[in-house]
Amino acid sequence: MDLGTVDNVLLPSSRADLPPGREDTAVLAGGTWLFSEKQDHLSTLVEITALGWEPLTVTETGLEIAATCTIETLARFESPWPATALFPRCAAALLASFKIWKTATVGGNIALALPAGAMISATAALDGIGQVWSADGPEHDYGIAIDDLITGPQTNALRPGDVLRSIEIPRYALEARTAMRKLALSPLGRSAAVVIGRVDAGGEFVLTVSASTVRPFVLRFPALPTADELDEALAETIGPEHWYDDPHGAPDWRRHISCTAAQQIREELS
Repeated sequence: MDLGTVDNVLLPSSRADLPPGREDTAVLAGGTWLFSEKQDHLSTLVEITALGWEPLTVTETGLEIAATCTIETLARFESPWPATALFPRCAAALLASFKIWKTATVGGNIALALPAGAMISATAALDGIGQVWSADGPEHDYGIAIDDLITGPQTNALRPGDVLRSIEIPRYALEARTAMRKLALSPLGRSAAVVIGRVDAGGEFVLTVSASTVRPFVLRFPALPTADELDEALAETIGPEHWYDDPHGAPDWRRHISCTAAQQIREELS
């Protein structure tokens, strides 16, 4: 869609070129959602793909995913780490064509904070930490867990002018065994629930519930819980107000399928 109110597109070549944060300015990475509907409050776009960040970087501590890394690049990433099998599975949960995969970015999907944002599911499930360039300058840059970065449907903890630079996935999470369930009202429908389980080398069990909730919820256990322990933790952690309600699923149904998927994942990883 043409954005008729936008009259300025900035192409920064360095951090110093980034403008101060303003309500009429939006960061543009892939733009697959930004250009899908009217944005009458915007007059300026900041195209951060011009910064030329390396999409994926393997480090001593794990994997760094640039915010401008396309979903296709992440989905096709090959490594010996077993948990990277989640990347193509989560990309497929986006209900997006291969053309969208080539343009949509990991950081854009996360910052948009839609409940069905599958890159949110993938990175939250693997203890991803968002590295943020602060609007107040490099000395104020900070890291924030993805499940804390997302605060609700289309709301996040970023302030105007803050830029999500990358997502760091720790090696221990990449080396973990994982299981995933994606559920929807129809086989190829928009995700109504995405539930991911992880067992780390030390036996710790981590369960992430997303898409069915207003934000991602991460539950942690020192060891694989019993069925009753898992049910109790889900009930205590995710309250009635946290189950999402939209045409893709009612809250009580989303709760039912999410809790059922959680038990299936517990059994699969046992």
